[in-house]
Amino acid sequence: MELKERVDQLTDELLKAQKAYYVDGRPVMSDTEYDRLFDELSRIESQHPEYRSATSPTQRVGSDLSGDFPEVAHTIPVLSLDKAYSSEEVISWMDKTMKSASSSLSFVEEEKIDGISMVLYYQDGEFVRALTRGNGYVGNDVSANIRTIKAVPLRLSEPVSIAVRGEVYLPKKDFERLKEANPEAANARNLAAGTVRRQKSSEAAAVPLTIFVYEGFWEDESQRPEDHLSILARLKNLGFRINPHIAVFSSSQEKSRELLSKAGLEGKAYAFDGLGSYLEEVTAERKDLEYEIDGMVTKVNELDVRQALGYTEHHPRWAIAYKFESPQATTKVLGVTIQVGRTGRITPVAELESVPLGGSVVRRATLHNQEYINELELAVGDTVSVVKRGDVIPAVEEVLEKNEEGNTTFIIPPFCPSCGARLVQRGAHLFCPDRNCPQQVKGRISYFTSRDQMDMDSIGPKVVEKLYDMGLVRDISDLYTCDFSRLLDEKGYGEKMVRSFREAVEESKKRPFVTVLASLGLPEVGTKGAEILVKGGFTDIDRLLKASDENDIEAFTRIGQIGLQTATLIIAALQDEDMRSLISRLREAGLQFESHEEENSLEQTFSGQVWAVTGSFEHFNPRTLALKELEKRGARTVSSVTGKTTHLLAGKGGGSKRAQAESLGVRIVSEDEFISMLRQDDGKNDKVSQPEGQLSFDF
Repeated sequence: MELKERVDQLTDELLKAQKAYYVDGRPVMSDTEYDRLFDELSRIESQHPEYRSATSPTQRVGSDLSGDFPEVAHTIPVLSLDKAYSSEEVISWMDKTMKSASSSLSFVEEEKIDGISMVLYYQDGEFVRALTRGNGYVGNDVSANIRTIKAVPLRLSEPVSIAVRGEVYLPKKDFERLKEANPEAANARNLAAGTVRRQKSSEAAAVPLTIFVYEGFWEDESQRPEDHLSILARLKNLGFRINPHIAVFSSSQEKSRELLSKAGLEGKAYAFDGLGSYLEEVTAERKDLEYEIDGMVTKVNELDVRQALGYTEHHPRWAIAYKFESPQATTKVLGVTIQVGRTGRITPVAELESVPLGGSVVRRATLHNQEYINELELAVGDTVSVVKRGDVIPAVEEVLEKNEEGNTTFIIPPFCPSCGARLVQRGAHLFCPDRNCPQQVKGRISYFTSRDQMDMDSIGPKVVEKLYDMGLVRDISDLYTCDFSRLLDEKGYGEKMVRSFREAVEESKKRPFVTVLASLGLPEVGTKGAEILVKGGFTDIDRLLKASDENDIEAFTRIGQIGLQTATLIIAALQDEDMRSLISRLREAGLQFESHEEENSLEQTFSGQVWAVTGSFEHFNPRTLALKELEKRGARTVSSVTGKTTHLLAGKGGGSKRAQAESLGVRIVSEDEFISMLRQDDGKNDKVSQPEGQLSFDF
């Protein structure tokens, strides 16, 4: 056999194997056989590069990219979808569309994948380019990274020239596996977006992204199928991966079945009146999917009607997206400011036109990082949707309408707005490298004094800023030597307030070691992380310092909930001279650096329950005392209220957590009710244990 023939044979076999495995889900050869053929092809191509083609399976991981991703014009309209937030709105839209068409129509329902919109371009059946959505007219060329996705065919089964729209995403199980090594990724979509824009395609190849395609546009319109179902069937036959979870709605269930059968597709068939119950069913079952979806898309099936309906400037008139969660607000981005966190991490924040959101007026929303801004392709002046997730700051969810001023995607300036240092890139985020940056120092002190940490409630961020600006406190340990009386000369600070500062500092010396450890600001060691370390055998600071001195990663990783990445970060932080010095000064100040946990003999009467805590309490100050009582009785405690939360212990000033609990139907428990529950817990116990100095109560 000629060498070129062997290359073609290997290429065909490997491409078919990739389609069978990644698109069809039916492997046709073993991993060992695949690797053998792949290695043979790689060897031939390296010795005879003239035989290497752009569609070779070995070219999925291309050379490293350099510079920014180039902008390339789309050849098809790549617009957003109009939105609906109830089945009634979707039904109303369908009725209106049928009246506009003056004919009986059918509609196709598809899952709205929570991923990254992508357009794949093929010429004569070969992959040539992949572009992001961009502004709908121009997108970024990310071809080298998309080429690494095994479910993206490099050569089609027919030599057609076509543009294909799809959604690139990361399956849930893969995100769970990868998130420890990518702690900056907020969710699977965020990690997928960052991967698509990696500067090295070899790094993109290491993340198992995949794709569903949902629209095809033929260069030769005479080859275009007659309806959307036929488009999906044709795309599948060309080698693309389509989502099998589709439903058809028409004048009767029988007609819908006929449409599916004609296209050769499997799916669910309904009459129009079945839409409401179908959307309810999908909403209830979406948590069981292997990927994230954030809604459903309803499309006119008949392509000639689509063409007649046309497009607005922003969306097609023949499709609408049903969103599972209503947007809290739609507003305009007036500008972007840059925040510097206690670790030096840079967070861009959108300055918004004031808008009501969840019972309050919102003027700001997080943009997370530059990758997130790039994913949204957000610019100043854009109209956006803003959502509120749990207790976190509102976030910009989506760009609904591009600005008319010609502003392009916002780019974070290269210098720290607080100290002027040049920012450095670490993972998906930019950081200020100067530990003495004023905003970092204030952030570390405020974190230490916060209610969820050392609970110096009276010394909030504004007080910290005042103390810093006066030169009274420039480090956490300075709180324990600070002359608070100097504040008496400042407007708004009286004897009572200054006394409360002193009392808060003295009271903090009684906080248990687990609280002190959580308050130091070690990476990945918040309240839960500190508890895991202490329960895992690190019952005093010296054990932690010894393990870090010996670089004993195994001492950490043998604790089930700590992985290699977290262990490495903790060790590096504890080896840092500034952290060592801080621990030494806090020890001298009298803080607790050794655990004195009592053996827990309580019945696990709260087992299976998930509790969150909010507000301030009379008998549980700091409120970590309440968390300890819950955990000793088998409850799992969480920092925010979600659909999995069963109880919320609510003190004074509960705020947004209480509102979230009410909206989700979570049981809200008052402090008095909680005490009553503890009294009923176990008759053999005489009282709830509390640290010295805390108010106790008899059963």
